[in-house]
Amino acid sequence: PGQTYLASQPIQMRFNELLEGTRADVSVKVFGPEHGFRGNVGAGVEIADETDPATGIKLVSLYGRKNKPTKEDLADVDILIYDLQDVGVRYYTNINALVRLMDACVENRKEMLILDRPNPNAYLIDGPILDMKHRSGIGMFPIPMSHGLTVAEFARMANGEGWLANKAKCKLTIIPVANYNHEMPYVLPVKPSPNLNTQQAIMLYPSTCMFEATYLNHGRGTYFPFTVLGSPELKGIYSFSYTPTSIEGMSETPLFMNQECFGLDLRNYDVEKLRKSKKINIQWIMELYKAHPYKEKFFDSKLSKEMNAIEIQIGVSDFRQQIMNGVSEAEIRKSWEPGLSRYKKMRKKYLLYP
Repeated sequence: PGQTYLASQPIQMRFNELLEGTRADVSVKVFGPEHGFRGNVGAGVEIADETDPATGIKLVSLYGRKNKPTKEDLADVDILIYDLQDVGVRYYTNINALVRLMDACVENRKEMLILDRPNPNAYLIDGPILDMKHRSGIGMFPIPMSHGLTVAEFARMANGEGWLANKAKCKLTIIPVANYNHEMPYVLPVKPSPNLNTQQAIMLYPSTCMFEATYLNHGRGTYFPFTVLGSPELKGIYSFSYTPTSIEGMSETPLFMNQECFGLDLRNYDVEKLRKSKKINIQWIMELYKAHPYKEKFFDSKLSKEMNAIEIQIGVSDFRQQIMNGVSEAEIRKSWEPGLSRYKKMRKKYLLYP
């Protein structure tokens, strides 16, 4: 008790305690990112402002008609408290929301208080550094796919590296996690988003989210997203199969909806292998590309609105050709190494934990 209180306490309990400790004459409002205040809205779904029915608190959406608070939103705010779970992956958009909030604080002369939380993938620093010509809503900063930082460490990096507008610096107060280190296994107390609904999905996410840029279903439309990979076109090649369907609040129009998909079942994959290797698994994408009978479709993002371009997802220009040309994993990793080495050196300046 007391060792990881701030980290492991359920989100609703923390929110209730915050409200209970606030004087009646103090205004409280909540800003919600992608997936909404309660993390129960599907990926990419725009969210409107509303009043939370459980608490009566005004909820201001930052994933709809605007992506950061306005001057009017912050006029009656003295301090902005950031308390969001994160999974430590570049294409998980909470860190983008964090920097926009920091920008808004600078613009409106507000201070930010960050209640830091463990990153369940903090052990993993891997993947290519984002080439900024591929900057997008799922990749805004020159960091690897799995960055190995808590949100407070990332905020320190954003300040220190000049990633805020006009290279400004946000005034930060950080409440760190007690007795924490980056190698510590950690299970998020609440699912961070509808499709990251299991610890297995969260641990596989750095490796399997890249399949959002392939003509394969990656478990959306099932109750086990990011832990299965497949396509109807792999029938006869793989024996494992599953059928994506429309699931409200998770994935309503998944790729290959109502079609039997064949491929890899990773639901029981030993994620300790990832922890030990400290590497994103790229063998799965290499294997499935090699097995796919229609290779011209594999990275063709025009085939489905559910797909991203692989360059946007991975963050570099050469990964597509490397996979198509059958380049070895060792050679692919060699191409990542210069950027990763620079990043790891930079990262050390902003760490709060060993």
